[in-house]
Amino acid sequence: MRFTPLGDRAVTITLGDAIDLSTHRRVRSVCAALDAHAPPGVVDQVPAFASVTVHYDPALVAGDAARSPYDRLVAQLEEILSNTREEELPPPRVVEIPVCYGAELGPDLEDVARQHDLTPQQVIDLHVGAEYLVYMVGFMPGFAYMGGLPERLATPRRSTPRTAVPAGTVGIGGSQTGVYPLESPGGWNLIGRTPLEIFDIHREQATLLATGDHARFVPISRREFERWRDRA
Repeated sequence: MRFTPLGDRAVTITLGDAIDLSTHRRVRSVCAALDAHAPPGVVDQVPAFASVTVHYDPALVAGDAARSPYDRLVAQLEEILSNTREEELPPPRVVEIPVCYGAELGPDLEDVARQHDLTPQQVIDLHVGAEYLVYMVGFMPGFAYMGGLPERLATPRRSTPRTAVPAGTVGIGGSQTGVYPLESPGGWNLIGRTPLEIFDIHREQATLLATGDHARFVPISRREFERWRDRA
């Protein structure tokens, strides 16, 4: 566990140097400990693949005024996190995401299939046959980076990114999969689209997926996709 300053209002806690399950569990353990025992002055925490960044208000950090707010906060964080236990993590939430694959909703499906000597249906079967782990949320509000993609589907990002990817589009980037929550530029391979609102500022939990969640993709027809959208 390594502490480093990020400007004068944040500290980054580095917990590993790889994207793997053990590091992810350490990230979640730190977040759970901070949720339960955040020191005075902490205003936010941002988990990533192998670190957690803690944002704080220097004026509210408790302790000896002869020391800097950063040093005081790190001392408190070290004490709080000294006894974190990965086995105490709550069971993950599992979220099902309906997806209509291919055609104009997934324009890169056939290209992904060609790159791996598969049929489009085999790509779909492999994609829906896995359960995915949300390692982190970033890039834009609600964009979940998910591990667990079958190795046969790992596909490099497109050499030329698109300037506008529609909200709800499901993509593959390298060894990860994800869903674009908002329309944005993007270079991932687009294989389908979900009618779900991945990010909605008016919901109590604005983002559909959070760090530590598990996700499953469920194939639906174009007619089901349109009916789902009509009900929204």
